[in-house]
Amino acid sequence: MISRPILLIEDNPDDVALTLRALKKNSILNQVAVASDGAEALELLLADGPLPGLILLDLKLPKVDGLEVLRRVRANERTQIIPVVVLTSSKLDEDVIASYRNGANAYVRKPVKFSDFVEAISTLGVFWLLLNEAVPD
Repeated sequence: MISRPILLIEDNPDDVALTLRALKKNSILNQVAVASDGAEALELLLADGPLPGLILLDLKLPKVDGLEVLRRVRANERTQIIPVVVLTSSKLDEDVIASYRNGANAYVRKPVKFSDFVEAISTLGVFWLLLNEAVPD
């Protein structure tokens, strides 16, 4: 099985560090690319390079917000089938609805406690990177 990279789209350096730490703690050793704003994420995704096997997407991003990133990912033939998990602190029902309407595969609220966050990342990793059958290259 090929270990596909993860694209983490997150502007908060503390949340980036927390996510990377949680991935490592759960022995999820996939390469992780980090985009700190929506414009950078789209640049990475729409370039001709290798695509990630999973996108972890925050909604509140500078330059281009997470929902617009999601819309553009789903509108592009090359990227439209990449699993996208919205990983955000937003508790707004309208964000949940808009995420699913725009093609999110899952919506996960970031738990406040680190132990709960580690468990959430573990569950995401096991499902999306091990159990889920990825689209063939």
